[in-house]
This record gives sequence, structure tokens and C-alpha cells, in this order.
Amino acid sequence: MSALATGGIVFVCVFGGAMLGLALRSVLPDHHRSSDSKDVVKLGMGLLATMAALVLSLLISSAKSSYDSQSNEVTQMAANVVLLDRVLAHYGPESKDVRDLLRQAVAGLLAQMGPAASGAPQLKPSPSGLESVFEAIQALSPQNDAQRALRAEARQVTIDLGHTRSLLNAQSGRSIPVPFLVILVFWVTVIFASFGLFGTPNATVITALFVCALSVSGAIFLILELDQPFQGLITVSTAPLRGALATLGQ
Repeated sequence: MSALATGGIVFVCVFGGAMLGLALRSVLPDHHRSSDSKDVVKLGMGLLATMAALVLSLLISSAKSSYDSQSNEVTQMAANVVLLDRVLAHYGPESKDVRDLLRQAVAGLLAQMGPAASGAPQLKPSPSGLESVFEAIQALSPQNDAQRALRAEARQVTIDLGHTRSLLNAQSGRSIPVPFLVILVFWVTVIFASFGLFGTPNATVITALFVCALSVSGAIFLILELDQPFQGLITVSTAPLRGALATLGQ
């Protein structure tokens, strides 16, 4: 399910809870809405609000950490791609075919990082063009110590690229636990129901509850967007890799 659809469901739940509270207000006996009852409910809602704030901050921290980690990995890949190309360039004209394979591998990786028509993440553990690059480097026949050192360096950089690529594959799934999200939405819905229960049903109150519910659903939407950095509206920039691709072969 997309982050936008999930955010819409959260909004319906939260705002629906507020409207349910307003509806219950008119049918509850007066003694259920006494000052003593309000104080007890406020204490309980204060506890729920504290727990909801803690869980929300945890989800935001987890999503932002996942986003930053994958963004740094893309930047590291771009740096290694440029380094590998320069090492091969210094190896000599014999490495031209390897450099062409490297360019094709980077172009393929950029295509995989693009948004999918179905909304599913494109990064997947499929055979990578980096394997072909590594095999081509292995097939090189160095003629002197300098070329042997350059081939060893190129092999190591290619291994580092493969490691980072595999790490991106492993991180392509969601890092936000669904139970955390469900419990958080339940708590916020209960809190909003209490707002409606002891609020006055007028246009100002309903508008305020609407805006607050929209804000909560917007926060959940942003968390889910950060948690899937290769799709949606908030995506990891592939500009470093595109810049690296433009310099390959020069």
C-alpha cells in the first residue's frame, strides 16, 4: 500500500474518532460529562499522548536514519564508480572494454533506481552488471607491477561496489514495524475521540479537529515516504550517480 493511501486511512480513522466523540457527547448522560469525569479522562489521555509522542518520535528517527543511510550509500557508490573508472584508465587501453561494461552497469543501476509504474521499489536482488565488470577485470593480463597493482585496486573497488549494492538491496524493504504504526493510530484515534467527547460541536471545533487530524496523517505520510526512499514523492537523489555516469570513459 502506498504512503498516500496509508495516510488517507489514518486521516479517516483519526477524524472519524473525533466525529464519533462528538456524536457520543449528545447521548451521554450529564454525569458522564461532569468535571470529575473530565479530569479522569484528561489524565488517561495525557498518558496516551505521551506514549504516542514517544512512538511517533521513534518512527521518525527510524525512517530518517534509513533514508540518510541509503542516501549516503548512493553517494559512496558514485564515488567508487568514478574511482574505479580512473584506476582502469591508468591501467591502459586494454581496459577499454571493462570501462564500457562499467558504464553499462551504472546505467542499468540508475534505471533500477527509477520509480516503478506499479509503485513497488525497483531495487531488487537480481544479477548485477557489476559481476560482469569484476569478471572482466579478472580476465585482464597485467604486463608489469604497476598494472598488477592497478588490477588489484580495481578488484577491491568493484567488491566494495558490490557490497554497497547488496546493502541497498537488503534495505529496500520497509523498516517501520506495522504493529508500531497500528498501535500509534489507535492511540491517536482514542485521543481525538476524547477531544470530541468533551468539545462543543460547532464549526470552529470541527475545523480545528479536521486540521489536526490532517496534520497527524501528514506526519504518518512523511514517515512512510522517508521509509521508502526510492519511490514516492521524497526520494533519494541519484544525482551523484548520474554525475558519475557522465564522467565515465573520459
